[in-house]
Amino acid sequence: VEKDKRKGIEVMIALDVSNSMMAQDVQPSRLDNSKQVLSKLIDNMTEDKVGLVVFAGDAYTQLPITVDYVSAKMFMSSISPNLVPRQGTAIGTAVDMCIKSFGEMKEKNPISRSIILITDGENHEDDAIGAAKLAKEKGIILHVIGMGKPEGAPIPIEGTMSFRKDK
Repeated sequence: VEKDKRKGIEVMIALDVSNSMMAQDVQPSRLDNSKQVLSKLIDNMTEDKVGLVVFAGDAYTQLPITVDYVSAKMFMSSISPNLVPRQGTAIGTAVDMCIKSFGEMKEKNPISRSIILITDGENHEDDAIGAAKLAKEKGIILHVIGMGKPEGAPIPIEGTMSFRKDK
């Protein structure tokens, strides 16, 4: 029996799938652009582990942390706003879920752990700052990528030629 000592890092991806991620100020859309970037990131992984949490008003583990890059890319391609029934931007919940996905650190030489959070919005749902502080306390590096242009863009309604409107 041989023991294989891995030297990679563990990365949990928290991806915003709210309807506003369908805006096209970043081509082809904020969400599709995010998926392309993440796909390239996974292509460059060798001895790393990756997992995926999707969120809008709630957060869901789409893929537990794994070394199965083929499955990771397959799950990535199927992501859409339909995965999360409640709209919103629950960043804190998504970060908390990522932290839990890592499990407890068992080794004396800790593995490098990171969360990559991709979102286009402000947090109105929960305590994102508190979740970020907890990640830091646990030695997890949190990278935040803002997707979209500051001036915003109309949000298309799927299956129509019109855009979402509010009061």
